[in-house]
Amino acid sequence: MAVAVTSVTEQSAISEWQIWSAVGSMALCVAMLIASEFMPVSLLTPIAADLGATNGMAGQAISISGLFAVGTSVFIATIAGRIDRRHVLMGLTGLMLASLILIAEAPNFAVLMVARALLGMAIGGFWALATATIMRLVPEESVPKALGVMYTGNALATTFAAPIGSYLGGIIGWRGVFWALVPIVVMNLIWQWLSLPSMPPQTANPVGKVLGLLKRRNVAFAMLGVMLTFAGAFATFTYMRPFLETYTQVSVPQLSLLLLGLGGAGFAGTYGAGALLGRHLYSLLRWLPMALGVVTLGLLAVGHILWEVAALMIAWGALNSAIPVSWSTWLTKGISDEPESGGGLIVAAIQLSILLGAAFGGLLLDHVSIAATLIGGSILLVFASLIIGNGDRIKPHA
Repeated sequence: MAVAVTSVTEQSAISEWQIWSAVGSMALCVAMLIASEFMPVSLLTPIAADLGATNGMAGQAISISGLFAVGTSVFIATIAGRIDRRHVLMGLTGLMLASLILIAEAPNFAVLMVARALLGMAIGGFWALATATIMRLVPEESVPKALGVMYTGNALATTFAAPIGSYLGGIIGWRGVFWALVPIVVMNLIWQWLSLPSMPPQTANPVGKVLGLLKRRNVAFAMLGVMLTFAGAFATFTYMRPFLETYTQVSVPQLSLLLLGLGGAGFAGTYGAGALLGRHLYSLLRWLPMALGVVTLGLLAVGHILWEVAALMIAWGALNSAIPVSWSTWLTKGISDEPESGGGLIVAAIQLSILLGAAFGGLLLDHVSIAATLIGGSILLVFASLIIGNGDRIKPHA
């Protein structure tokens, strides 16, 4: 209730146009964060070749950002509670800008990892604060619409970042791709400076409150399910390019089209999940990872046939995109009394699972084979489905 009152008080001093301009600046920031985080997926092999690393080592560039995102998402609410939220958000965007410049100029693998660590801090901090910030910016009745605008940035980046990165990487090189993001982030920073209103500090959420949620049985099982699901997905997704290049032997234009199909299917998956969540939330949480695991194994089975791989890539993208939507909905039911602390916890769990999943997949790739990477990811997804079961374990007061 206090959040709603704060929202009305703060937004009354600024125009409606400025409010929605601020929301738009956050949507662009989301798009740039997602594009920056997952761009290495489409540029993995050229990055590895240029920096003298293996494909598995280059995949750790994704896992290291996850590590720092975990720590930041847990502590940011406590830190940000003492600073004007406007300054915090702009600082996180500035951190993303510094990371992109460092990546584009990285002379070796160590500098790349430092740059990805900075990006992880920006990602974890922004996502942990995003929903609460939207609630402070807009009136209570406009929160769903504002969140929809912000997550549109997520959907667009998920759809287009990988294929565009792959395509442009073949023309201007992987460093040129990251340099191309720099002016967009600079414009985003200026947009935030012009549109974000002052949002004075509020009472901070102590770290213990976030981690204390794990004492609840349903939350503990849910976070285990979240981590197995996202780790399984990212053990596979991170190494899609090496799989497509070695198994399917695609060209760069074919790779771009396949990644575009995977990303574009995300719109269908998000919409489909939204239509089913009202009645079938727990069934989706159980069967989506199982179905994703089956499709992943299917990619191995038909890996040498381009059109069959294309069809399964589309299915993979649709299933994968439905998973975050489903868990976001669970958050409103499973931790309805502590949404902000619950939000920080689930962001930390997801980012930690991205770290572990990418590291696990990279180890299998370097020491066994790309087939082992996909099989390992599928096993994690099956375990996630078994942990969630019929949903009783992750329901509140279970």
